[in-house]
Amino acid sequence: MLKVKIVRLNQKAVLPRYATVHAAGMDLAACLDAPVTIDPFATELVPTGLGIELPQGCEAQLRPRSGLALKHMISLPNAPATIDADYRGEVKVILVNYGKEPFVVQHGDRIAQMVIARYEHVRLEEVDSLSQTRRGDGGFGHTGIGTDKSVPVTSDE
Repeated sequence: MLKVKIVRLNQKAVLPRYATVHAAGMDLAACLDAPVTIDPFATELVPTGLGIELPQGCEAQLRPRSGLALKHMISLPNAPATIDADYRGEVKVILVNYGKEPFVVQHGDRIAQMVIARYEHVRLEEVDSLSQTRRGDGGFGHTGIGTDKSVPVTSDE
């Protein structure tokens, strides 16, 4: 199991935890001295009171909580947000209110999920052209999946 160091920068901070044994993300909670109100179509930077030290080759991804999105239209505008392994400051969450009513965040409210993921650095190789595939340069909606124009999905050889 991967170990990640965590420090409470504020003694009131709530440590992240997995809600179930199969949860991919840990719930992050707001660490506030006073409630924060997010007006409709506004953003707020909400502190968690925590710092983390990730192993090299890992990132922390911050993601919206589905219940907040469904019930209150609260999300993360930069989802998934990335925390790099060399960042040592406080973990803060940018929340946006896409709803029609102000939303109040209280101390201890679960405001986001944090997923720890491994990544690789790549070496880019500049070339004159790319290999051909059946899809080619077809972009958004090109495959027609989910429409009457659907085509059988096969692998490129």
